[in-house]
Amino acid sequence: MKLLISGICGFVGSTLARELIAAGHQVTGFDNYIRPGSETNREPLEKLGAKVITADLRDIRALSGLPAADFIIDAAANPSVLAGVDGKTSSRELIDHNLIGTVNLLEYCKQHRAGFILLSTSRVYSIPPLANLHVEPVDNAFQPATNTCLPPGLTSAGVDETFSTQAPVSLYGATKLTSEALAFEYGETFNFPVFINRCGVLAGAGQFGRADQGIFAYWVNSYMRRRPLKYIGFGGHGYQVRDCLHPRDLAPLLEKQMAAAKLPVADRLINCSGGAGSARSLRQLSDWCATKFCAFEIASDSTPRPFDIPWMVLDSAKAARLWNWQPQTSTAAILEEIAAHAAANPHWLDLSAPH
Repeated sequence: MKLLISGICGFVGSTLARELIAAGHQVTGFDNYIRPGSETNREPLEKLGAKVITADLRDIRALSGLPAADFIIDAAANPSVLAGVDGKTSSRELIDHNLIGTVNLLEYCKQHRAGFILLSTSRVYSIPPLANLHVEPVDNAFQPATNTCLPPGLTSAGVDETFSTQAPVSLYGATKLTSEALAFEYGETFNFPVFINRCGVLAGAGQFGRADQGIFAYWVNSYMRRRPLKYIGFGGHGYQVRDCLHPRDLAPLLEKQMAAAKLPVADRLINCSGGAGSARSLRQLSDWCATKFCAFEIASDSTPRPFDIPWMVLDSAKAARLWNWQPQTSTAAILEEIAAHAAANPHWLDLSAPH
């Protein structure tokens, strides 16, 4: 199958490209190299047989010149929930990149009759019920409090696809949620297949770690190098929890989706995550690092940040039911992989997350 990957030189795009090439697919991709470190992935991908084109998904004329493909995998985005409000990117830049860029890709699909797979996010789910969730610390990590009424769509297994997407979800979440809606409308109107995969936190070796995106890679690299780290919000204890998924585990799912017959729209939107079994708090991550590298002190700041959530775990039961999909890489294996990469690349944070 001929595949086109947006953001092919990013962590997720490059990981999927390697897996899909190994599975026998013809892979072309494009990137604008806006993310520091992404340019390092170009040559290795080309050596594997990928065709890598320099292009920006915001440039409709550049996209119109791309070769035809059977499917687009959209792995390009500004993935920070603080984007548009952190002073590093403007709200207009965020919308141009995450929403208008998606529209441009959908126009490409319309032109070439290509299918479309959007890698979306857990941050499309409504913030207030998650931020106000009653939690309690257990083994240095928050979990939903026992004997409390949970909001619809949330259980101890995590947030499922029926959970509210009512605003506010952050500007970032809104760009992805709107992209999802437009993708389905384009697909239904112009008769091409669309799949939406809402991903939890993606992590692995070679990720461009920053505190607001790529937190697992950022934390392990920073801890190893004894760089300053800080628990922010929620009392400054580091009990806030996220799940963890290696993007290579998505590749078999994408292959099944691309080979599928036409399905109802409701069956083409799923959560994809490592689930509750993969979830770790920052404090637990520090404990792992302390055992691996020797302990050092983490600073504490109880000041809350916008859009922070104490416990964010996705329930992927629907993906298991519809696609027989389960993540294959454990959190322990992901952390070991990140640590090995950090040891082999001592200047990784300087390259991928310059101050």
